[in-house]
Amino acid sequence: MASSAVDFLVCTLGSLLLQEASLVGRLDNNLDDIRCELQSIQSFLKDSDVKNESNGVRTWVAQVRDAAYDVEDIIDKFMYHMTKNNFGAHGVIYNTVCFPRYCFSSHQIATQLQEIKSKITDIYERGKRYGFVEEASSSRGKDTGEDKKSFPESVHFVPDNDIIGIEENKNYLIRWLKDKEPQRMVLSVVGMGGLGKTTLVTKAYKAVELKECFHCCACITISQSYKIRDVLQSLIKELYKSNDAPVPHNIGQMSYEDLVSTLIAYLQPSNSRPKRYVIVLDDVWDMNVWQDIKVALPDSGCGSRVILTTRNEDVASSLGVGSKVIHLEPLCPNSAWNLFCNRAFWNDADKSCPPELNSYARSLVHKCEGLPLAIVSIGGLMSLKEKTALEWKKVEVSLNWELSNNPNLERMKNLLLHSFNDLPYYLRPCFLYCCIFPEDYIIRRKKLIRLWIAEGFVEERKGLILEEVADSYLKELICRNMLQVIEMDDFRRSTSYRMHDLLRELALSIAAEENFCMIYDSQETNQDRKARRLSVQKSNYKISQGKSMANLRTFFSVTADIVSSSSLRSIIQAFRLLRVLDLQGSSIGGIPDELTDLFNLRYLSLRDTNVKTLPKSLGKLKNLQTLDLRNTKVERLPKGVEKMKQLRHLYFYRYTHQAGYNFLNGKRAPPGICKLKSLQSLVAVEASNEIIRQVGNLSQLTKFTIVKVRDTNGMQLCTSIEKMTRLLHLHVMAADEEETLLLESVSSPPPLLQKLILTGHLKKLPPWITTLVDLCYLSLRWSRIRDQDIFSSLKSMSNLMFLRLVNAYEGKHLRFYAGCFPKLKVLTLSGLKFLDWIEVEEKAMSCLRVLRLIDCGKLKMLPQGFESLSELEKLYLRSMPKELINRIEGDDLLKGHGNRMWEGSTGPFYSSLNKSGSGEGVDGKLVASGTGGSEGNGGDRIL
Repeated sequence: MASSAVDFLVCTLGSLLLQEASLVGRLDNNLDDIRCELQSIQSFLKDSDVKNESNGVRTWVAQVRDAAYDVEDIIDKFMYHMTKNNFGAHGVIYNTVCFPRYCFSSHQIATQLQEIKSKITDIYERGKRYGFVEEASSSRGKDTGEDKKSFPESVHFVPDNDIIGIEENKNYLIRWLKDKEPQRMVLSVVGMGGLGKTTLVTKAYKAVELKECFHCCACITISQSYKIRDVLQSLIKELYKSNDAPVPHNIGQMSYEDLVSTLIAYLQPSNSRPKRYVIVLDDVWDMNVWQDIKVALPDSGCGSRVILTTRNEDVASSLGVGSKVIHLEPLCPNSAWNLFCNRAFWNDADKSCPPELNSYARSLVHKCEGLPLAIVSIGGLMSLKEKTALEWKKVEVSLNWELSNNPNLERMKNLLLHSFNDLPYYLRPCFLYCCIFPEDYIIRRKKLIRLWIAEGFVEERKGLILEEVADSYLKELICRNMLQVIEMDDFRRSTSYRMHDLLRELALSIAAEENFCMIYDSQETNQDRKARRLSVQKSNYKISQGKSMANLRTFFSVTADIVSSSSLRSIIQAFRLLRVLDLQGSSIGGIPDELTDLFNLRYLSLRDTNVKTLPKSLGKLKNLQTLDLRNTKVERLPKGVEKMKQLRHLYFYRYTHQAGYNFLNGKRAPPGICKLKSLQSLVAVEASNEIIRQVGNLSQLTKFTIVKVRDTNGMQLCTSIEKMTRLLHLHVMAADEEETLLLESVSSPPPLLQKLILTGHLKKLPPWITTLVDLCYLSLRWSRIRDQDIFSSLKSMSNLMFLRLVNAYEGKHLRFYAGCFPKLKVLTLSGLKFLDWIEVEEKAMSCLRVLRLIDCGKLKMLPQGFESLSELEKLYLRSMPKELINRIEGDDLLKGHGNRMWEGSTGPFYSSLNKSGSGEGVDGKLVASGTGGSEGNGGDRIL
């Protein structure tokens, strides 16, 4: 384990040294010598992670790691002095001031590097002398990452019949939830970490048949260091959201008493019948949680249910008389074996173990002791191995080392540790990095990728941009079951993740030993001056505590009250070598000019802060790759941003939370922004003549949003769009709902475009849209098209999966022609105020699963041909005429299928359908909707 830092540091240090060496000229020889020494040490570190590590070995490996860190520090500090002294300037000032300083600094660094080189040579010789190193085997040369087997991301979304051993408990839980007992009932699911408590509850909670039983629902995770106000706020948000009700705007300022009163008033309103609710409290550690929460959950005699999952038996016993308990036990040997085979041999038709591997496979399963998480992790690991006895024996033998010889980790962690040790060097820092986020934190895909790149973890690969390489890293971690997928996007790509608690604990223990990062989450946290990353997760942190960590590269602020405007200056002064500064959600209102002294900064997030202005010298951040200004009060970027040549992602927009047209505000930027040739994301810039004329020069753009576009901009904007050949996502928004978007002149649209949002009046549908063969997502907003035959031109778009029309059509009739939209899964029609008739011809939209009809005031009947939508699973109605609701209730098509609940003609009405293959009937339920609250605006997320 101790050598993991050496693996990724040594392997990334080579490229780092080469990059910096090109800037420091005559230091090149020293840098090359150091690199060679470190590479020699790396090649001799055979199997140190799977052998019994004595104190001597650990000390030796720590010395190698510290030496590598020292080299990085020396180079970064040298570059800081070069930047501070304006190295590269010309003329008298350079000759008389800067060049002498450069010579002095160059001499200093050369001396320091010579000392480090001698130190590393001594470390290497000492390792050979004491037998810490031996000849490298060829097996360690496999970590290129190029030849890994493919493994679908969807493997993480395992259907019920692929989850072993939960069916009986799941059925019991469903019966308990549907029980007619009117008293509020509480049930706990108890078992050690990794037994599948959350999986069991989630499968039961999400069962389709439960939706008819409850008016509202919530599922939240309780962290070990929970705050009761945060828990109650989360409950309110989830319960309101599930019923499509607006969340109180002042929830963040409510006291504990106010939050309790709000919950009670919502669940037991004085002017109507009480709501039947189901609430899941996941991963409860503290016996006080239920005592703190139950006062806000009224027992109104309508059959409400509460479920807790916990590892602590005392939590279950504290729930009181009448509460139910499900004790989860390890899987029996047969179930454990089946689960292992499902994972290890997922790509085989019969998912069976070859005879020559049987003994090794059964040995691995036996050591997992029936723990599903361990079985899934080891099974996922073995699925990537060659199916040979020799390869499996190696794993089985090395696993014995972990189980028998590592006293620092309990047995379960040792099993998971083997999965970590098998990670190639390039994945190890990426995995460890995920523990820098708090427990149960939802990690967003795009943010994680940008952070990995900023940290220098992502290697260049021929033909791929760094973001694509990082995405492949993420997929590999998922297929190895090192991260859990939480959410998928419209294109069935994973978008958010979390670390299982046990894996996070494992990562934290490794990260602490390697000085990889330090988590400040209590007053007792020990300060380690060698730590490279600091994640502050408690508000009692004082900047003075970290001043000894001068070589820090990453600073995370996780809660709002950690960093203030006054303390930010202290952070900048204390940590001059920062690569990552993430202040998202902080209470800061201003940015000191000293920020631009952070020459090494790659990633800066001021998202969701009250920052109003940026330093005028922002352009000094020449290494910055990501600038995230979402939902700040910054109105414009300063001049000089064109100097940030490394900038790849720029986000600067603000949601207005208005229900109408102006739901999004972009920001003003100087025309020089169009000189940033590395930009891939530009979201969302205000249109100007210069911006529109020059933005086509950004040939690397994959995501582009432009707002406040005028009709006079049309021709030039079309020309610029044609130049964006790598564009995947495009959003064009007119200045207001009366302004016309003139986009017909695009003759050669971006060939790779997948997502297109057009917001503004369209005289007619741009003809080039139908030529976009890869387009999966089309949203037309406030288009006000009057063409009665709007779909005649679109029907040829065979790959379209999501279509949204929001105030986009002013005709009375819509016809979906036979065979049109063969892959369409979701159709949203919102705000079509003149629409009174829809026809769906036979075999139209043959894959449609979700139909949303919102605020179409004249539509009083379901589409003609509705019964032909044989794959339809969900019908969502919101703000629709009462006649339509009454007609649906009386329609033979939906008769006799369970209870019906809705909130009047203006409330949500949601039908979950389970149709037969012939489309002749429905076996489904009509229930109150728990989704789609943003559909009044079309449900689009900003690119």
